[in-house]
Amino acid sequence: MRETILNFPKQFKEGIERAKDIRVEGRFENIIICGMGGSALPADLLVIFFNDLRLPLYIHRSYNLPPQATKESLIVCISFSGNTKEPISALKEAQERKLKVIAITTGGELAKLAQKYNTPLVSLPPVKIQPRWAIGYLFGALVKVLSNSGIIEDSSGEIFKIAENLRPLELEDRGKILAKKLAGKIPIIYASNKFKSLARIWKIKLNENSKTMAFWNYFPELIHNEIVGYNLIAERLPTVHTQQGAKRPVCCLKNFQVIMLRDSDDHPKVLKAMDLTDVLLRKKGAGVDFVEIKGKSILEKVFNNLILADWVSYYLAEEYKIDPAPVEIVEEFKKKLKE
Repeated sequence: MRETILNFPKQFKEGIERAKDIRVEGRFENIIICGMGGSALPADLLVIFFNDLRLPLYIHRSYNLPPQATKESLIVCISFSGNTKEPISALKEAQERKLKVIAITTGGELAKLAQKYNTPLVSLPPVKIQPRWAIGYLFGALVKVLSNSGIIEDSSGEIFKIAENLRPLELEDRGKILAKKLAGKIPIIYASNKFKSLARIWKIKLNENSKTMAFWNYFPELIHNEIVGYNLIAERLPTVHTQQGAKRPVCCLKNFQVIMLRDSDDHPKVLKAMDLTDVLLRKKGAGVDFVEIKGKSILEKVFNNLILADWVSYYLAEEYKIDPAPVEIVEEFKKKLKE
């Protein structure tokens, strides 16, 4: 995984190159991106990068197609492995309904079906990494097929430039420090509405790489509901009896470590809400760290932040002395679903 993090900036060019000739012609009324887990993450980032998309974008994390799918939709089915059942079912339904669809994968059943149906297919390199580590390949390919299809402007040059500016090694030490603070704690990731996809991806990386429970939310929504929950944990804790007969709380705020992803360009009220939340949580005993979202452009900010998330989840896995790669319980669920 460490080698993959260090080589991450190289993924963008490969993804774009693999998609350079893939397109679908037509006039579209919306975009529907079908994917699960790490394969769906590039769609979340697309929303941040193109916050002025001319067409509605729907991210579908389930089986078949959502109600928004029509003959004027562009369907993009993404599965890095090519064997994820949900986007495969979406491709099959799109074919049955004669909808316009593009597939992005390294192979597997999705590639076979795309070739069978003569569906435009982006064939990514069959590298042996987890989908959550392949965001560069997937994002580059997704952006390129959408620009080829006339939906967004071609930003390949900008992406190449940003990739050159990314310095994974410079973020490694910060990742180590944060990982040590998270060891033995339950991570909670907060961000602004604009960057809520980053908070969600941090949560996913911690789940899958560090094999730990984690949660996420965003401002200002969380100050209207979730913040109340901290009061219950801090002041009215249920207790259990230990073997020695003493009572101890089932849960307390000292078990939580909050990471706030903060951009200096966030709304002033959001920045103030973050500061107030910081004060409140520290008073109640929770740990809080701010992670500044830094970069010269929106994309540079996004990918610098995600590289840091990779380092944090990698070194937290080291703290727990576990291999960050396998997700055995996920594979077990998939096998049982086939039965």
